[in-house]
Amino acid sequence: MIYKKRHIEETITHTEKGFKAVLLTGPRQVGKSTLLKNIHKDRSYITFDNPVLLEETKREPGLFFKNNRPPIILDEVQYITDLFPYIKMECDNIEDNGLINMTGSQQFQLMKNVSESLAGRIAILELAGLSLRELMNDSFNRPFIPGEEYIEERRKTVSLCDDLWKIIHRGSYPGLLDSNVDWEIFYSSYVQTYIDRDVNDITGVKDRLKFVAFMSAMAARTGQMINYSTIAEQVGVTVATIKEWTSILEASGNIYILQPYSNSALTRAIKTPKLYFRDTGLVCYLTKHQTPETALNGAMAGELFETFVVSEILKSFSNAGKDYRMYVSYYRGKDKGKNEAAKESEIDLIIEEGEILYPVEIKMSANPRLSMTDAFDVLNRIPEKKRGTGVVICRYDNPLWLNERNVVLPVEYI
Repeated sequence: MIYKKRHIEETITHTEKGFKAVLLTGPRQVGKSTLLKNIHKDRSYITFDNPVLLEETKREPGLFFKNNRPPIILDEVQYITDLFPYIKMECDNIEDNGLINMTGSQQFQLMKNVSESLAGRIAILELAGLSLRELMNDSFNRPFIPGEEYIEERRKTVSLCDDLWKIIHRGSYPGLLDSNVDWEIFYSSYVQTYIDRDVNDITGVKDRLKFVAFMSAMAARTGQMINYSTIAEQVGVTVATIKEWTSILEASGNIYILQPYSNSALTRAIKTPKLYFRDTGLVCYLTKHQTPETALNGAMAGELFETFVVSEILKSFSNAGKDYRMYVSYYRGKDKGKNEAAKESEIDLIIEEGEILYPVEIKMSANPRLSMTDAFDVLNRIPEKKRGTGVVICRYDNPLWLNERNVVLPVEYI
């Protein structure tokens, strides 16, 4: 099996020095167990995907650590929540940090058990699919906070990607690094396994075909504001069911719900969140874009490009051990900018670091214009915040300053 070095490796080894245990969450097939086994080649590895071991551990959870001593890797621990109190006791009994590694594919379900059982003893990190940096063998590992200093540092290692749309279409799962792996069979198997295991473990879905239709309807709306009623009508289920199924997709790391930026100075902002899939290959599969060419030339090309960019930005934070939820939002509304009439405008992404707000516009175009930054001025209305460098991320091949406050960056600079 092809192994690609992951940027989060250094984050994990550093984090282990300060905590008794480290939990690595993330969707199925992103390489969580492979990563941990690569970092800790000499550790015992136990997976609760094994039904015999799972049943045995459920029957006698108190005997588990008598038979399996740390240092140890515990895979898919969401299946064995009965073990969490004993993990807590084991953390209290061992003196050294970093001896227990765990993985889990159902992030939000795990959080409740972790907060109740392991607060203060465990660090939680998130692994997504392969980043463009990783695919390009680029060692740069800072979160995307696009000030001038970041741009200059990024310039030192960046290289342009000649086959970006092949990467967007192929997707970010490590299993697809092998060119012999059939793309359609991989995603078909992924969806089937996902429904059989993760979805039914959280809540039983009686109609598999409707859940697949739901996933396809959601994929067709990646990069857009969520309208639960429209999706419910299309799929033929209730709005309550669509909201429940959406929470399942989010819990298992397959989508991210981007919240709108909230500030009392912005009185005419829309409060509806936006939907982004975390893997563009899965979007292409669910929306029947069978080749990179059909993805590039299809009606969803702009949304696919935006989804890819947002996902890469989120990866830059999680790989550095930072919770991207604390940093990213978006704006859409009718608040007036400095030279702007009261018309609806949108900032695709706002990256917040302390008191500085960095507005980001995402365009598939290779011909950026200063007018693409017009909506950024709305952030000047916020008295307690400073507007940082405005960024247009696109397919231009070099950084290009449009004026003193706004810069064009190639997508590879994420």
